[in-house]
Amino acid sequence: MFHEFSTFSVEINDDKYTRDDGVVFSQTAVLKFISPDGHYETKLSAGYASEDYIMSLIREGRELNLDRCYIDHLSLESFRQEKDLDRKTYVEIAGFSAKDSFINNKYLIDLSYAHFTSGTLNFENSYFAKNALTLHASKITNGGLDFHNAHLPDGDLNFTNLVVEGTVDFKNVKFGRGSKDFQDASFGEGDILFVNADFNDGDVSFVNTQFGSGNISFKVARFGTGRVDFHFAKVGEGDISFERTEFGNGRVDFRTVEFGTGRVNFNRAIFGNGDVSFEASQIKEGKISFTKAEFGEGNLSFELAEFDHADASFDRADFNGGNISFHNARFRSLGLTSCHLNHYTDLRVAVCPFMDLSDTVARDIIDLKPYEFDIRVDTINFSGMRLLGRIFIDWEKNHVKKLIMSQRDTSKRIKAEQFRTLKQNFNVTGQYSDEDKAYVEFKRLESKAILEEAYQKQRLSVIWIYPLYIFKLVVFDLAGLYATNPVRVMISMLVSYSTFSLIAALLILTTDSTIISSMGESSLSLIGKSFYYTAITFLTIGYGDYYPSGSLHWFAGIVGWVGLFLMSYFTVAFVRKVLR
Repeated sequence: MFHEFSTFSVEINDDKYTRDDGVVFSQTAVLKFISPDGHYETKLSAGYASEDYIMSLIREGRELNLDRCYIDHLSLESFRQEKDLDRKTYVEIAGFSAKDSFINNKYLIDLSYAHFTSGTLNFENSYFAKNALTLHASKITNGGLDFHNAHLPDGDLNFTNLVVEGTVDFKNVKFGRGSKDFQDASFGEGDILFVNADFNDGDVSFVNTQFGSGNISFKVARFGTGRVDFHFAKVGEGDISFERTEFGNGRVDFRTVEFGTGRVNFNRAIFGNGDVSFEASQIKEGKISFTKAEFGEGNLSFELAEFDHADASFDRADFNGGNISFHNARFRSLGLTSCHLNHYTDLRVAVCPFMDLSDTVARDIIDLKPYEFDIRVDTINFSGMRLLGRIFIDWEKNHVKKLIMSQRDTSKRIKAEQFRTLKQNFNVTGQYSDEDKAYVEFKRLESKAILEEAYQKQRLSVIWIYPLYIFKLVVFDLAGLYATNPVRVMISMLVSYSTFSLIAALLILTTDSTIISSMGESSLSLIGKSFYYTAITFLTIGYGDYYPSGSLHWFAGIVGWVGLFLMSYFTVAFVRKVLR
C-alpha cells in the first residue's frame, strides 16, 4: 500500500471518511508522499483515528478496528492515567486491527500489558513512521500476531514476555534500525513466520523464548550488523528453517538452545564474520543441516552439543577463515562431505557412531586425537579426502583400523586408499609406528582389491591371479609385514631355516640323497649335518666342507635363494626402522 518515499506530509480536514466496510470517520487524513528521487508526489486518503476515538473504543470495550487509518497517538498510557491504573495492570481489548494504516506516533507506541481477548492483533501492510514500539508482557489468548508486509520504525522494538497462542506472522516485514527484543516471549501452537524479513541493523534477541509446536521459518530473512541471539530458547516439535538466511557480521548465538524433534535447516544460509555458536545446544531427535552454507571469518562452535539422536550435515559447506570445534559434542552422525576445511578443525567428539569426511579438502589441522576423554567414534569415511594439512589421530586410541574397516558402503579399493592417505599423514606427523600399520593395511586391501577386480573382469584370471595373491600374502605380508617389522623377518628366517633343516634330514632318510664331508669321515649326526649344511647354504657362506649329493642338489638352490631374499628383506626392514 505504501510505496517508498523520502518525505511525507499530513493534512487533517473535517471531511468525513467512509471506509470500504461502511465505518465512517468524522475526519479525513490526506497524506502526501514524495518519491525518493523527488520527482513524484502521491496522495492517499485515510480515516483519522484520533486519540479520543481510540480511547472511546477502549472504554466501551469494543473492538479497535483501525484499518486504513492515520494514527498519531497509539498508546495505553493515556487510558491508564485516566483510570488511575498501575503501569503493570492489564487492559483488556476485545480485538485490534490496524491493517493498511499509517502510524505516526508522537510518543512511544505503548501496547504493553494489554490483554487481547479475541482475534489477531493485526498490523498487516501498516507503516510505522517513527518512535519505538512495545508489546512488553502483552497477551494474545485467542488469536495471533500479524505484521505481514509492515514497515516498522527506527528505534528499539520491545516484544519481551509477550504471550501469543496463535500464528505469529512477520513475513516480508522491514524492521528499522535498533534492537528487536523477543526475550522471554512465549509462542503457542501456531507457526512463527519471519520469511523474507529484513531485520536491518541492531541486535535481535530471542533469548529464553519459548516456541510452541508450530513450524518456525526465517527463510530468506536478512539480519544486519547486530547480534542474533537465541541463547536458552526452547523449540517445540515443528521444523525450524533458516534456509538462505543472511546473517550479518554480528555474533550468531544458539548456545544451549533446546531444539525439538523437527528438522533444523540452515541450508544455503550465509553467515557473516562474527562467531557462530551452538555450544551445549540440544536436539531431541531429527536432523540439523548446513548444506551449502557459507561461513565467514568467525569461529564456529558446537562444543558440548547434545545431538545423540540427531544427524548433523555440513555437506558442501564453505568454511572460510574461522576455526571449527566439535569438542566433546555428541552426534548420531556428523557429515562434512565435500567441505573445505581451511583452518583448525576440532573433531574430538565425545560420541559419534558415524563421521563422514569423504571428498573433504583439509588445508589445516584436523584434530581427532584423544586428550581429556575417550573419543567414541565407530566409523569414519576418509574416502576421496584431499589432505593438504594434517590429521592428528592415534592408531590405537582412535581404533583407526576399525574406523575404516567398519564402513559398509565402500569397496576394498576405497578403504585401501584411505589407509594410504593416513599412512602419508602419519609420516608427516612423525608417527612412524602408526605409519607402518596403515601401510600394511593399505597393501593388504590393495591386494584383495586387485584380486576382486581381476575376477570380476575375467573369471579365468583366477588361474594365475590366486597363486600370485597367495605368493604375495606369504612372502610380503606373513614374512615381514611389507618390510615394516625386522623382528618379524628375523622370526621368518629362523622358521625357514629350521624347516629347511628338517626337510634336508627327511630327504636323506627317504631318498638317495646325502651330505658328503670333503674332509673325510664326519663326526656329526644326521640332524647335526642337516642343520649345519642348511645354515651355511641359507646364509650363503658356502665353506665347502660339506656338499650335497642326489636330490639335495636342487633343494640347495631353493635354500640359498630363500636365505638371500630373507637376509635382504631383513636389511631393508632394519635400515628403514633405524633411519626414521
